[in-house]
Amino acid sequence: MNTLQKEIINTFFQTLEDIQTKEDFKIFCEDFFSDRELEIYTKRLAIAYWLKKKRSYENIKTNLKVTTSEIKLVESKLNSKGYKLALKKMETEEWANKWSEIIKKVVK
Repeated sequence: MNTLQKEIINTFFQTLEDIQTKEDFKIFCEDFFSDRELEIYTKRLAIAYWLKKKRSYENIKTNLKVTTSEIKLVESKLNSKGYKLALKKMETEEWANKWSEIIKKVVK
């Protein structure tokens, strides 16, 4: 990778880091990624999440309309830093939502 490519990639990452709100990030993604690209990336995340939750390949294939090779691709990357980070963020959000609902019920 040459210097210009590295600079462009760093600028892209910095741009993502500078996006402050969920709504702005959604706007960015919808404009920057095609519908197909967005579908691919979101399905990869869903596959990773469901694999972590011990769902079967068949269940994932049926519900997400993906192939076995797509599931295997994601499974092969589950221990990478990026996937671990994303799954941890998802689990943290899931935990927070669960406890938020419990607290709402107690407070009522």
